[in-house]
Amino acid sequence: MNSLDTLARPLRDLRISVTDRCNFRCSYCMPKEIFGKDYPFMKQADILSFEEIVRLATLFSTLGVEKLRLTGGEPLLRKDLPKLVTQLSKIPSIKYITLTTNGVFLAKYAQSLLDAGICRVNVSLDSLNNEVFKAINNMNIGVEPVLKGIFKARDVGLEVKVNMVVKKGLNDEQIMPMVRFFKEEGINLRFIEFMDVGSSNGWNMKDVVTKKELYEKIHEQYPLEPIDRDYFGEVAKRYRYKGTKAEVGFISSVSETFCGSCTRARLSTDGKLFTCLFASSGYDLRTLLRSDTTDEEIVERIRNVWEKRDDRYSEIRTEESTSKRKIEMSYIGG
Repeated sequence: MNSLDTLARPLRDLRISVTDRCNFRCSYCMPKEIFGKDYPFMKQADILSFEEIVRLATLFSTLGVEKLRLTGGEPLLRKDLPKLVTQLSKIPSIKYITLTTNGVFLAKYAQSLLDAGICRVNVSLDSLNNEVFKAINNMNIGVEPVLKGIFKARDVGLEVKVNMVVKKGLNDEQIMPMVRFFKEEGINLRFIEFMDVGSSNGWNMKDVVTKKELYEKIHEQYPLEPIDRDYFGEVAKRYRYKGTKAEVGFISSVSETFCGSCTRARLSTDGKLFTCLFASSGYDLRTLLRSDTTDEEIVERIRNVWEKRDDRYSEIRTEESTSKRKIEMSYIGG
């Protein structure tokens, strides 16, 4: 299975959740009221092994996947993660391997991640104010270790993007401090509209700060000029601060949807395939891996799932649909 088997609908990006655990109980995706210290996380036997992850990533690559993103939970909690990255980087068709992290352990692992084959890290940071940040992460963890990880990653040569989810009344006062700080540092910043991922984050449309509002607020102080998209399916609308090389971007899956150009599939920690971030159920690939099913048969199953996808949740979001059960972010990854 060496030749690329092109799908009618592009599939370029596979996001792989390598653990359902996190060292935060963030109010956006793992509120402590639900994900407390006694929360029943997955048993080790239920989690895909490195060998199974590499096998699936290889099969996905034959269908056009070129980019892998490792997520969680917090992926840096997975033991020996750089070893997995090394194995994934040997898949011939894979051009990019990135990682999404809350940054707490990034300083420790930045060099080994780079050496293994990670080319970029996306770091979640929703405030530069310690008290606001602690209120969001629910674990009394301040900003300093995250910033230390961001700077260490940059210093060793990793590309760094910082992601900020903005929730009205919680951290919207931190928009401009974040802009000024990361503009000065020359680090790309992405604003993400507060989304109704999962069923436990208490989402309400009134809490959303839209891309339009964010853009106007920033543009008033720092004029922005648009940047052309790098590839089909790029979700962030990117801008450059006029007269600089520094970028800011907006991911607007609530106010300006992009379902029609989505090229991303998601693989959960226990091996279920999801074709949408807002899905309520996935397709079990782990059982196939642990049976006598051939690679060709698994590829055909993936093909059938992807070709039949009709996900348009963000386009048809209603008050009724937002109340329906959806898979939790800690399980499916970002």
